[in-house]
Amino acid sequence: MSLLPPVILYYAGTHYDDAFMAGFADREWRFITTIIFLAEILSFFVIGWVIYAVVNGTDELSIGYQDAYLLASLAPLPLFVASLALLVPNLLFNVVVILCGRGISCSLIYHGLQAFCTHQEFDVATISATYTIMAASALVWGILFAVNWAY
Repeated sequence: MSLLPPVILYYAGTHYDDAFMAGFADREWRFITTIIFLAEILSFFVIGWVIYAVVNGTDELSIGYQDAYLLASLAPLPLFVASLALLVPNLLFNVVVILCGRGISCSLIYHGLQAFCTHQEFDVATISATYTIMAASALVWGILFAVNWAY
């Protein structure tokens, strides 16, 4: 599944002209999509560690490494599927679909933490951990796409 976004982005970058967005066709799509794929692989390990560290950093929650990495592997699936929106050359449609995928990903992390964590009905701690994990992942991906867009 992690190959889907780079492949679809490469297709969109090489087949759509500037009708999708100004300057869209003038990018080095092989380089950009390779960096995105490598970042996806690296982010799995980083986000798994972040989930483990954030959750076990509280007194109310705890999670094992196996469950943290299972959650890290499940959380980006809606974003991978949302990349199929790039088959439609409409920027507004793509933004809406990706934001919906991001929301579903947040929901997966929240409900995954509820299922995997040993806790005593501290829902605020689960919400706080979910917010911290999603903020960290959004920051990393924002930096990655800003650097990629610069090239």
